[in-house]
Amino acid sequence: MLSNRLGTVLVTALAPMIWGTTYFVTTQLLPPGRPLLAGVLRALPAGILLVALTRRLPQGSWWWRAFVLGALNIGVFFALLFVAAYRLPGGVAATLGSLQPLVVMGLSAAWLGERMSLRKVGAAAAGVVGVALLVLRANAQLDAIGIAAALGGTIVMGTGVVLSKRWTSPAPLLATTGWQLIAGGLLLLPVALLVEGLPSKALTASNVAGYAYLSTVGAALAYALWFRGIRALSPTQVTFLGLLSPTVATAVGWLALGQSLTAAQVLGAVIVLASLVVAQLRQRERDEVVARRTVEEDASPRRDEHELLSAR
Repeated sequence: MLSNRLGTVLVTALAPMIWGTTYFVTTQLLPPGRPLLAGVLRALPAGILLVALTRRLPQGSWWWRAFVLGALNIGVFFALLFVAAYRLPGGVAATLGSLQPLVVMGLSAAWLGERMSLRKVGAAAAGVVGVALLVLRANAQLDAIGIAAALGGTIVMGTGVVLSKRWTSPAPLLATTGWQLIAGGLLLLPVALLVEGLPSKALTASNVAGYAYLSTVGAALAYALWFRGIRALSPTQVTFLGLLSPTVATAVGWLALGQSLTAAQVLGAVIVLASLVVAQLRQRERDEVVARRTVEEDASPRRDEHELLSAR
């Protein structure tokens, strides 16, 4: 049982580790100044591919649930991330994003009945400190709109994580992932056209390779692993793994781009990894029973949709 759970944690951790390579791929392979286009081409083709492979469309309430989850986990989150990236230094945005475990813990306590322990709160606080040491710079400038966008993105994706646990789809994992990617991509498409317009130059072979990587590996594979983890683990345990993304991004910058690595950044990486280990320690059986009961109740045909909405 323990080995199965550890295996699930390790496989789920691959998703944020893959996302940690996004900065390298974006800067080295993609055309500059088109992050929204990258979001669309990352989500939409991957979603279409997964739906085509599974040949499964949403049914009943899952039409609007897939749209809501796709907006929270992908569409609205990417848009807010775009605003934050343009108005804040990357270190500030990543540090604010590391608050997500605290958001998920609060929502999980309210909606799923999970216990919000001092151990998990302490691990979340340590994770924020670790990420700040990794990516935050002393001369970072703040911007009110950028901070609001970064915090909004953190809250939006945190909400998506918890709702993904509460709303367990009866469809195969790949189909549900595909629905969300399509919904998120369709939401981003008009925003990308309005803000960035159509590309003025033809895509190069490097551009195509970069978009293909982000779509197949960075979206189809990574989101499938992420949602699989949410089904099997508690949302709090899963969201802590997201701290691996800035850690991997820093490591890739050091290894592949020759960026310097300071003692403070090494200490930050150690703190992040320690917080991950503490967060993944086995919880009391009560939390596991509550999580199983939530899934069973949601799968029951007697579950009234109005009751789900009132829980929000």
